Amino acid sequence: MNTILNQYEDRINGTFSFFDRMIIKGHIFQFFSTSGKKHFFSHNHILYKDFPSYANQVTDRLVAHVESVTAEAGRPFQYLSSARISKEETAREILKSSPVEEGLICTLSTVEYCSTLQPKKNEQGHLYIAHVNRKCKYFYCYFMDREFGFMHVKLQTWFPFLIQVYINGRELMKHVFDENDISYQMYDNSFTEISDIEKAQQLADSFDSKKLCRQLDFFAEKLNSYLDVIKDTFHQGYHWCVDQCEYATDVMFKSREALEDIYPSLVEHAFYDFKCTDVFSFLGRKLSQKFQGEVVSDYRKRPEGWRIKHRMKSNCIKMYDKSRVLRIEMTINDPKEFKVYKTVNHRDGSSSKRWSPMGKSISNLYRYAEVSKAANQRYLSSLANILPKASIEKEVRDICAKKEVKERSYTGFNVWGKDTYFLFEELCDAKYIIRGFTNQDIRRAIYSPKVSDTKTSRNRTTRLFAKLRAHGLIRKVPHSLRYLLTEKGRRVMGAIIHAQKRIYPALAS
Repeated sequence: MNTILNQYEDRINGTFSFFDRMIIKGHIFQFFSTSGKKHFFSHNHILYKDFPSYANQVTDRLVAHVESVTAEAGRPFQYLSSARISKEETAREILKSSPVEEGLICTLSTVEYCSTLQPKKNEQGHLYIAHVNRKCKYFYCYFMDREFGFMHVKLQTWFPFLIQVYINGRELMKHVFDENDISYQMYDNSFTEISDIEKAQQLADSFDSKKLCRQLDFFAEKLNSYLDVIKDTFHQGYHWCVDQCEYATDVMFKSREALEDIYPSLVEHAFYDFKCTDVFSFLGRKLSQKFQGEVVSDYRKRPEGWRIKHRMKSNCIKMYDKSRVLRIEMTINDPKEFKVYKTVNHRDGSSSKRWSPMGKSISNLYRYAEVSKAANQRYLSSLANILPKASIEKEVRDICAKKEVKERSYTGFNVWGKDTYFLFEELCDAKYIIRGFTNQDIRRAIYSPKVSDTKTSRNRTTRLFAKLRAHGLIRKVPHSLRYLLTEKGRRVMGAIIHAQKRIYPALAS
């Protein structure tokens, strides 16, 4: 299949696919069920009316614990007066001014909205525990971790103690590469060059989500001092769910210039040519009348260039450039749109394996990778026969200018003229690809039958061929009267025909 990966293989070092951003949330599920809450209060001998004072004491102990962990590590503790202040930028500034090779970087404190537990009265005047939305204190603990690199843990200090872990997959793989003696170069959070791409991809594909779960438990136990009580009550800790997952396939070009040459054409092709049915195909879905939602494509100007995004409901696939990397990135917010092969328990007590809607459990992370990698590959496969727009624009300008060859001057082409368009369209006809064309073939195509075989038309076509050769658009077949298009000729003429037919169709009529 002719894709940009083989069409421009001389410009590409290779591709690498792995998770980019992963947002994982930890929930104590029992706090979200009536029976679970009743068990908690009964087991710990807490009356509903006493819960506010009990919860305040727990929160105070948890806050004191996190502050002591920060103080023991000798790292900064900072309160942010607004939730709009960038926590990551603040943490990176602290890391820059106070470097640390491993461990806690800093702890940031801020007030944000949360869902918490609070006693309320029902219609009969009886107390019950309800979920209410209020503001509470959150801690953002930033780490330079041995496994995950730069990452953070967000902890809610009020019941039910929601915890969120942010991990960057490229940061994670950077440490894996170091352990396996794989050298690399990076720009921002993308690899621009990897010494052993095949081995790097094998390591990425063998990522262990079970090990990840154990590491997440470690962070939870380190920061939540109340977790022992929760485990004693429910005999389990946090249940980890994938809240958002980005999986990126990076096409590593040899230079920024090589990518810039074709990227405008890639964006144009993706925006104008891809239909909603194509987006369904990228995401591995079949178009069905039962589908309830919308499919949207949009593009946006970024500091580095253009980003094009295709969204199906809350899941999306996008393409953008970073330095000399072309990135195709799949973002899954709603995994139920995809299927996972798993064991399903039935009401009669039996079980069977079948394809079912995928849930957010961290055990499905392998399936997130399979779905996303396949979608990215399908998207890449659809990017075929792309013209290098940047270099072609220069070549088109060149053939519009006067050319001197061996002390002889040749005029440029009026690329918007109807005669030129008709000539280029004839020269690009597929019937000439193998056998080439002669003076007679072209003059009979561009002139009327009455004048096509006159001496004037033969001489005029000869001069036209000389002009085409001078500009490097055609070449003569040795020892014959036939000519063939050069690579430059096919590229430039194809671009001019494409532009007139798509952008200015009136000029081509």
